[in-house]
Amino acid sequence: MKNLLFAVALLSYTFSFGQEDPVILTINEEEVHQSEFMYIYTKNNPNPSFANDSLDDYMKLFINYKLKVMEARRMQYDTIPRLVTELAQYRDQLSLPYMVDQEMNETLIKEAYDRTVNEVKASHILVNIPKNATPEDTLNAYNRILKLRDRVVGGEDFASVAKSKGGSDDPSAKKNGGNLGYFTAFQMVYPFEEAAFTTAVGEISMPIKTRFGYHIVWVEDKRPALGKVQAAHIMIMDRTANPNDEVKNEAKEKIDEIYAELQGGAPFEELAKKYSEDNSSKNKGGMLPLFGAGTKQRMVPEFEEAVYHLKNDGEYSKPFKTTYGWHIVKRVTLSPIASYDDMHRELKLKVERDIRAKSTQASFINSLKKDYKFHEHTEYLSWVTAQMTDEVYSGRWAGLKGADTLKQEIMSFAGKEYTLGDFNEYIMRVQGKERRKSTLVDYTNALYGQWVNNEIKAYEDTQLESKYPAFKSLIQEYRDGILVFEIMQNEIWNKASKDSSGIQKYYEDHRGDFTYPTRYDGVLYKCKDKETAGKVLDLVKADTLKYGEIQNIVNEDSKLNCLAKKHVFNSETTESFKIYKKGKLKGTRKFKAGINKTYEYNDEYYIMVVKEVLEPRNREFHEAKGLVTAAYQNQMEQEWLASLRNTYKIDIKTDVLYSLKDKN
Repeated sequence: MKNLLFAVALLSYTFSFGQEDPVILTINEEEVHQSEFMYIYTKNNPNPSFANDSLDDYMKLFINYKLKVMEARRMQYDTIPRLVTELAQYRDQLSLPYMVDQEMNETLIKEAYDRTVNEVKASHILVNIPKNATPEDTLNAYNRILKLRDRVVGGEDFASVAKSKGGSDDPSAKKNGGNLGYFTAFQMVYPFEEAAFTTAVGEISMPIKTRFGYHIVWVEDKRPALGKVQAAHIMIMDRTANPNDEVKNEAKEKIDEIYAELQGGAPFEELAKKYSEDNSSKNKGGMLPLFGAGTKQRMVPEFEEAVYHLKNDGEYSKPFKTTYGWHIVKRVTLSPIASYDDMHRELKLKVERDIRAKSTQASFINSLKKDYKFHEHTEYLSWVTAQMTDEVYSGRWAGLKGADTLKQEIMSFAGKEYTLGDFNEYIMRVQGKERRKSTLVDYTNALYGQWVNNEIKAYEDTQLESKYPAFKSLIQEYRDGILVFEIMQNEIWNKASKDSSGIQKYYEDHRGDFTYPTRYDGVLYKCKDKETAGKVLDLVKADTLKYGEIQNIVNEDSKLNCLAKKHVFNSETTESFKIYKKGKLKGTRKFKAGINKTYEYNDEYYIMVVKEVLEPRNREFHEAKGLVTAAYQNQMEQEWLASLRNTYKIDIKTDVLYSLKDKN
């Protein structure tokens, strides 16, 4: 549900009355403006009619909705803590697109697309930074990576340096020399991706820092991305970390024998299930997750190279070796990269969830500071640090002292002043939430920056409705929707469902409304073509096999040939029974007991074998209870709405309502 709400929030709504937004309706003196009615009307009607009768019809529905909202507010549904929390969660989600630098965000989306349609081949050397590193630890790591870079720049082989003692801290470097193969956007952490794509081919980057430590990156090649691959493989593993020749030969011999069986015509999927030693894929016929451009999934370079060398779907490779063992890989599908427009939404979501979004947030905060005339007195931070002790790291610091100084302004924006006392309250709330990673000076500055950003974002959040009419409309829509759902559930649906005597009485008073049309007890065969239908018809006429046996015989070479279903078929709801002419429903097919004539529907052929024709009749209560309950709920709702219309004073401004046709 939340994902759906987030998706709706991204839709744009444009409607303009210039400077004028007249009142279109009043209910008990509460005014509803033309823009609100128009927003709901156009959203629920993709191709709206502005004829008077259409506007009148929709106004009735609109009033019903507003009456439910107002009654829910009168009964204080809007104060129920559970509903308040639910709306707050929706609001947090819906506000996300408005709380970023949209221009910079779009730049990052375009950058991500460019790095999706292109890929870079790179190797790296990593120097880890210890957890809870001190500044000295970080400096030592930086100096070490610089020395390793100097060795490569001085002429040593990159892979040899990566593998050497004191070389790369990436464990895989011992085998691959740091070679990462080709990759695209989102397949590496963003700082690493940035270094790889901005370093020229043949060059070695300066050290870059990620959450893993310091890296240097050697860019070997760049090329257009080869697309997204669905592949399957058969794998025979190496048995030891350093297998002897006999073990190597045994694995090679086994993969060669499997390859020979493939060459002899054995199905790839069956051989994978029988022989593959990759337990995660063997039972799926060797099928692997999608990998390549636009996915987070990657394979070792030798594997990717083997797949991309296959020219056609269904083609499989000769046996090849990776660090995991011997493989035969089959290309199932190779999908080209979609257009920018087609990928825009997907990339937007990825950018917003990725670390690269931090840059848009920083830019957004800076623009708000400018808009709201942000001013600060950072000279007071040294006073804060002077009083702070190491107890702040464990959450036991007593806080700032000095009543007069705590009243001093440390920052201001949007006409509001914030004091050292306000900052002190923030420190007291968050202290002890992270272990010591910095000096008290750095810690104070970091907390101050967090506090400033939080306060500015919190203020901006309160301004969204006034800044963005579309956001205001969405929030009101969800607020009203939550209230309507809750009051309908309590006042109508639950009451009706529990009123067994009322449901029974409604059935007795409206028995004629709940009937069965003509129904057919029998077997319906759906066939892919006329020839298959002929085979089925011959088997049905022979009258020696059950319907399931007939289906199995016809489907011997393909499970898609025929589908047989035994059922009591409703003449009005069975889709293939319907008869259309020029796109309009003209009636339903009629069948007799026995084998009926083959008919065509949507390019498929059907045979209806009727055991018994069931004539129309009234439904018994147990057969109609669900329909009766729904009808009873509808009656209760209409009676409730009628009472609300008598309670609330309603005034429709018909001149404003009908003027909509002149503006559209």
